[in-house]
Amino acid sequence: MKKVLITGVAGEVGSSLAQYLARIGGYSVTGFDLRPPSPEVANVCSRIELGDISSRDAVQAISSNEQFDVIFHLAGILSSGGERAPLKAHDVNVTGSLNILELARAQSEARGTPVTLVFTSTIAAYGVSSLELKNELGAISESQALYPITMYGANKLYCESLGRYYSENFGMLEGVENRVRVDFRAVRFPGLISAHTVPTGGTSDYASEMVHAAAQGIPYSCFVRPDTRLPFMMMPDAIRAIVMLSQAPREALKQRVYNVGGFAPSAREIADLVGLYFPMTAVTYAINPLRQSIVDSWPSDVDDSCARCDFGWCPVYGFEQGFAEYLIPAVKARYVKGAHDSAYSDAMTRVAAN
Repeated sequence: MKKVLITGVAGEVGSSLAQYLARIGGYSVTGFDLRPPSPEVANVCSRIELGDISSRDAVQAISSNEQFDVIFHLAGILSSGGERAPLKAHDVNVTGSLNILELARAQSEARGTPVTLVFTSTIAAYGVSSLELKNELGAISESQALYPITMYGANKLYCESLGRYYSENFGMLEGVENRVRVDFRAVRFPGLISAHTVPTGGTSDYASEMVHAAAQGIPYSCFVRPDTRLPFMMMPDAIRAIVMLSQAPREALKQRVYNVGGFAPSAREIADLVGLYFPMTAVTYAINPLRQSIVDSWPSDVDDSCARCDFGWCPVYGFEQGFAEYLIPAVKARYVKGAHDSAYSDAMTRVAAN
């Protein structure tokens, strides 16, 4: 059994990851978060630790009880929340990540083999200066347009650099040739669409919000322009990408940070597809200038060819298929008592099989 730590285990990605690892087997999971996860998540974890990720003492207390093979560092404050409380976001996203890197470093040195640390980054690490350039660039690579305009994006980009430092250069002036360093790996996610949780107002949540509103017969006012285009992926594919990256042999990975993607529709294309399933859907557009400016700075698509080459990444769900086979059935079932869990379980089983 691989011993695993998941930070942010009560969150959307952390909850899904814990349940996915339980489904495929072979993992003993310790979950860490500021608040307790749901009973469904707690039941698949061997241990739950509560604490503040930005507290060095709280993070060090985790390592006193367990040695980890893999750490999935998911805890953080996202883009919209980060702009409402930028100093708090920096404390959680940067100091919290530094605390986890220190935990991984200490455990790597103590055990004599590297701890694998998988860090979830984001397309918010990019900053495209104009819509003209965004359209010109198209699918963007990992090294292009790294000028984030949000605290969240700046935090994530810096933490990617911290991870490289801990993996490749930590202690370089100490003259220790054979120092055991952390095996840091990062995945840059596009917008994530989940059928398992209700969207919470994130900057890219307009796709999920449209579906949830339509399923309830509620008109939806979209906060971005209809021509706004972003890359997205379905949550089961996102979880699979994290696990695939964690399992890849180190020698197969030619870089530390990887894009992963699924599909890249416009807001209008999403609304049109939702309308096929819910013909009475009413979608209007009321542009939020701040959120629109953030989304406009993110790429219209991502080039994930490095992930496809180095660790075999390929999404299970495309745009229309993802809506038809995963999102629409599960969201419809959410409003029928007892049916949602079955629909979600079917989707996760399909992805685990791939």
